[in-house]
Amino acid sequence: MSAPKVMPYSLRLSADVGGTFTDIVLEEGATRWTTKVLTTPAAPEDGVLNGIEKIMGIASRSLDQVTAFVHGTTLATNSIIERRGAKTALIGTDGFRDILEIGTESRYDQYELALVKPKPLVARPLRFTVRERIDARGNELLALDEAQLQGIAAELKALEVTSVAVALLHSFMNPAHEKRVREILNAAYPELYVSLSCEVCPEIREYERTSTTVANAYVQPLMDSYLQRMVKRLAELGFTGILSLITSGGGLSSVDTARAFPVRLVESGPAGGAIFASQIAAKLGEKRVIAFDMGGTTAKISLIEDYASESSRIFEVDRAARFLKGSGLPLRIPVIELVEIGAGGGSLAHVDALNRVNVGPESASSVPGPACYGLGGTRPAVTDADVTIGLINPIGFAGGSMTLRDDLSKAALAEHVGDKIGLTPEMSAYAVYEMVCENMASAARSHTVERGVVAADHTIIASGGAAPLHVARVAEKIGAPRVIIPANAGVGSAVGFLAAPFSYEIVRSNYMRLDTFDAASATKMLNEMSAEIMEWVGPAAADEAIIETRIAFMRYVGQGHEIPVVLPVRDITEEDIAGFRKTYEATYEEMFNRSIPAAAIEIMAWSVSCSTAPVLPATISPVPFTGRSVSGETTMFFDGRAEQSIEIYRYHRNDLGAGDRVAGPCLIVEDETTTFVTGSFDAWIDAAGSIVMDKKEVAA
Repeated sequence: MSAPKVMPYSLRLSADVGGTFTDIVLEEGATRWTTKVLTTPAAPEDGVLNGIEKIMGIASRSLDQVTAFVHGTTLATNSIIERRGAKTALIGTDGFRDILEIGTESRYDQYELALVKPKPLVARPLRFTVRERIDARGNELLALDEAQLQGIAAELKALEVTSVAVALLHSFMNPAHEKRVREILNAAYPELYVSLSCEVCPEIREYERTSTTVANAYVQPLMDSYLQRMVKRLAELGFTGILSLITSGGGLSSVDTARAFPVRLVESGPAGGAIFASQIAAKLGEKRVIAFDMGGTTAKISLIEDYASESSRIFEVDRAARFLKGSGLPLRIPVIELVEIGAGGGSLAHVDALNRVNVGPESASSVPGPACYGLGGTRPAVTDADVTIGLINPIGFAGGSMTLRDDLSKAALAEHVGDKIGLTPEMSAYAVYEMVCENMASAARSHTVERGVVAADHTIIASGGAAPLHVARVAEKIGAPRVIIPANAGVGSAVGFLAAPFSYEIVRSNYMRLDTFDAASATKMLNEMSAEIMEWVGPAAADEAIIETRIAFMRYVGQGHEIPVVLPVRDITEEDIAGFRKTYEATYEEMFNRSIPAAAIEIMAWSVSCSTAPVLPATISPVPFTGRSVSGETTMFFDGRAEQSIEIYRYHRNDLGAGDRVAGPCLIVEDETTTFVTGSFDAWIDAAGSIVMDKKEVAA
């Protein structure tokens, strides 16, 4: 990892490239400017640079004044989900050709006879094996057959393969064979991208390690090309500051690291939304929060407890069954724990064979977009439903950059929904609205139940351009008593990027048992991992304090899963071993209400992470209600439950001050988004400018 040039922070920029919109945020001290532009899928950097030009004009600033630019994108995620990645091959050990389809041999739905699994990123004709063998202790049992590999290289070139994943058996213990494979491939086919599992995911469990390496290879040409073009264009425009990429774990990484390991960026956009929600939770003193981020393509839901997001070392992408663990492609990377579904403003609605209205996961994206964009889209999206029932004013959409066509929305809803099941365009729109809200409510219920908490005990903090339109109805469905729409919620992920710490984590497998523990070897390995991380984090952090965390993943010998045990950040001594056992057994007993006395304990993997300290804002003081009457204008809203249009108030957010209160149902509009306050809630403005919706008290 190359060290970045360090510059003092003053003018800071962030960009979040989504499936439909690209969000841009510019900050200078306490001043913030924001804007949205349409994403340009064919060349995403064009959309980013269009947004930068626009926001610099708004702020009367120039790009050469920007000292830090934080970038997040869903390009990697979308390329996997939509199967738009590179032509990728896999090279494995002889006998392991079909590991991507065999997986762990488990079934995510035990009794489903017609089980559907996600399609592997590498088709069987592009999976190759080579004769070689390393054993579980890292010893060479069979030398690499270099002549056979030369033949594979020639075949890859003839097939015009762009990228290859190399995942040989037990390479996490001894990477020599994989590194030799890369040398041979580079010599025979220099244009080929090569991802090694010993670098991408040097951990036990063959299927997860191979799946992660394949995903990295699949998106690397796309991301590498994009980042090269972005760096070049930024330099041509005079940018000389630090460019960072936000990772799925919520930290900032260098461009070089992102180009080498783009799989770590798969959930970068949602990570920004979770950071944003954590900041707001701390500011408002909300300790139990559901972070709800709904953009143009997907909706993301995560839990925040005591102002911190949950984290995980593995997650799944492209699930065949929306809420069933084990139905997707496993990626073993540090990630903020969340659930993501195809429910956004661009999600398309259709009627299935049973005459049921369904929404998503297919999206209209930004091209051609929902029907109301007038860019060639003819199928109805969630945005078309929102326009038809009166939640979105067609004039001045996306900060005034677009004027929507409500007539096209109604025509699309009639053709693809209403005419098929006998509904008016308005009732069709209401059905679409209800279904997308129910999809998101179901995801929230599932996510909270899996973690043993009650959704109704949590406050919802919403971000993303589409979330404020739907979050109140989602809250009604799950019983949440309070909803918060922060200032700049429409670009929440991009705002969150600017609060992310510089951080990086390395995980490596190195088998040890506590009863034969080698303290000197463990210390040497951990110090090397720390030094590698600090090459990036140290210079980037400048004068900021750095927090280092070291973890050993332990289990009783022969068990299937590990428990993390925190290690001291210093040289390990023989005297520490008894403490490791004591800590492990205490954690095990807390989890399973018992321990196994005198059982041998083994360490399967080690983790080192270094991060600048996350800074949480101070809690704001409550504000008294002003009691003043706020002026608003009236607009028509189609109430599907009453099956008629009703008149509701529409307020402009800039006209509402701290302590002002309005009753639902009503709309609160701003440049980035619109908030729909349902009849179950009253809304007020807090000292930070957030819209707070509290459930109305029911008269006895």
